[in-house]
Amino acid sequence: MLRAVLASALLALPAAAMAQQPTKPTAPPPSSVEHPRVNMHTSQGDFTLELFPEKAPKSVANFLQYVRDGFYDGTVFHRVVNGYMVQGGLYSRDLTQRRTRAAIPSEADNGLSNLRGTVAVARGTDPNSGTSQFFVNLVDNRRLDYVSNQSSLTWGFAVFGRVVSGMDTIDKIAALPTRAQGPFVGDVPNPLVIIESASVVGEEKAAAPAAAPAKSTAEPAKTSGPPKKTDKKTESAKKPA
Repeated sequence: MLRAVLASALLALPAAAMAQQPTKPTAPPPSSVEHPRVNMHTSQGDFTLELFPEKAPKSVANFLQYVRDGFYDGTVFHRVVNGYMVQGGLYSRDLTQRRTRAAIPSEADNGLSNLRGTVAVARGTDPNSGTSQFFVNLVDNRRLDYVSNQSSLTWGFAVFGRVVSGMDTIDKIAALPTRAQGPFVGDVPNPLVIIESASVVGEEKAAAPAAAPAKSTAEPAKTSGPPKKTDKKTESAKKPA
């Protein structure tokens, strides 16, 4: 009898010990972050952007707010450099600046690279001066990636999305002849490329733009956006050791 009682007690010990141990953590669930998409209808055709809020939350939220406010409707792509990038998102058809909200902090150090088809925040010499302007990379522009926070040149440009359809439209815009016009000494496409409408996929368009926000904090036109394209020889000389 005693042996039977002892055997029963020993058999019960492992179960009791297991009951006291913490439950082994399970693998984290797949990311539930949805990638919002934005359709842009331009005078040269349409294209769609996929945005990455998990990598650039401030940049994506900022861009989406401008879209929802109807800010981009009637703006133009004012800077086109074939083999480099196309830039827009601030100037109206008469090439006057629109009023923007306050600038956002740079998210260039997010692990995303300025590869062909990606969209990034355009800014002035201050890395944290991005507002409404954006540009689409026409080629792999790795020299625009974040290197360090030592200077504006090494800080890079924050990628926050990519073109998922309509890259042929972007290439069509890039192939247009350019000229000097308005405040710009060159690189303005001829004819002007107008963003006729921009909307978040799956959302109804806002009935009217929001009230006029604070005065634009954008840099002067001549310094906004990525630096001028350089040849490979000059490019190599600029790269850090």
